[in-house]
Amino acid sequence: MDKEPITLNGLNKLKEELVFLKEKKRPEIVAAIAEARSHGDLKENAEYHAAKEEQSHIEGRITEINDIIARANVIDVTKLNNEGKVIFGSTVYLEDLDTGEKINYKIVGRDEADLKQKLIFFQSPIGKGLIGKNKSDLVEINTPSGVKNFEIKDVKYI
Repeated sequence: MDKEPITLNGLNKLKEELVFLKEKKRPEIVAAIAEARSHGDLKENAEYHAAKEEQSHIEGRITEINDIIARANVIDVTKLNNEGKVIFGSTVYLEDLDTGEKINYKIVGRDEADLKQKLIFFQSPIGKGLIGKNKSDLVEINTPSGVKNFEIKDVKYI
């Protein structure tokens, strides 16, 4: 079983989701199934079938979260001192040298990645291109949308 790197924040969010699914969603769906069952004939009971399908999704997600937590290798960057080096969990402040746009990304594990929140998977093209580089480095990264040129303005461990 391979360990998956995850940030402390990512692990806490997974644990919160697990509690929510077990303590809130699971009892709700059991009640919905019981309610649908009380309506009689299950063959043509759409509510029953929808509730059973949702139950299957919830149980699948609970199993998935338990597996992720079991494989989690928590990396707390606030306890590391890397002096400007881009590592898993660090936040990288970049300037796009082609557009002048300033952007920042936090480098995270697969289950935390969310581009809208500027959380990028460490195995993505940009994640791979940044890890191991240092503050002030110029970086050229091949992305699905073409080559990007960045300057690393700052690296923070927050």
